[in-house]
Amino acid sequence: MPNDYVFDEPNQPVYTKLTNTYTSPGIVAPPETNAGATGNMYVVNAINSTTLGILGGSVTITIQVSNPAGSGKTLYVSRETGGVNVALNLLSSFSGNLTLTKGGTLTSPTTLSPVNSNFGSARTSVMTARSSTAAPTGGTTFYSVPLQAGPFLYNENGRYVVPPGQTITMSVSASLTVAGLVGTSADLVWWEA
Repeated sequence: MPNDYVFDEPNQPVYTKLTNTYTSPGIVAPPETNAGATGNMYVVNAINSTTLGILGGSVTITIQVSNPAGSGKTLYVSRETGGVNVALNLLSSFSGNLTLTKGGTLTSPTTLSPVNSNFGSARTSVMTARSSTAAPTGGTTFYSVPLQAGPFLYNENGRYVVPPGQTITMSVSASLTVAGLVGTSADLVWWEA
């Protein structure tokens, strides 16, 4: 049995060797790659755009994905994307925020149809997806970050796990202090296993 060094000499600081001969060649890829190829990755999106009056106001879009009890599947969040479009004038003050919540209740929800990222797959999501133009009420906020005007992208790579009987809610909001056009968009990408 060879006694290979984990680290090589100083002129070659990191020594690596593929020792797993089960997979040849050795390929490293995020889990989303396999989920997309097998037809188990889904996307939902929603948009809200409004012209605010002279006193300004807020524009919100919320996406909620529920994993039904007894579904036999677990949802793994791949990424949250979206954006805030703002037509500012010199007298306006802008603020934006992305919030992720466990659970929560939506006001006047609209049903969304998850799209399979593998266009050749006939699989459909077992999750229930809805959107609202209001912030969610209740639930437990576990992530909140301020947003600037423009697009955003947060890769999670399965960091958030939603088992059967649980719900994840994503809300994007933007505010202006005076009149202006504001648009918010949200996209939630996940895979099921």
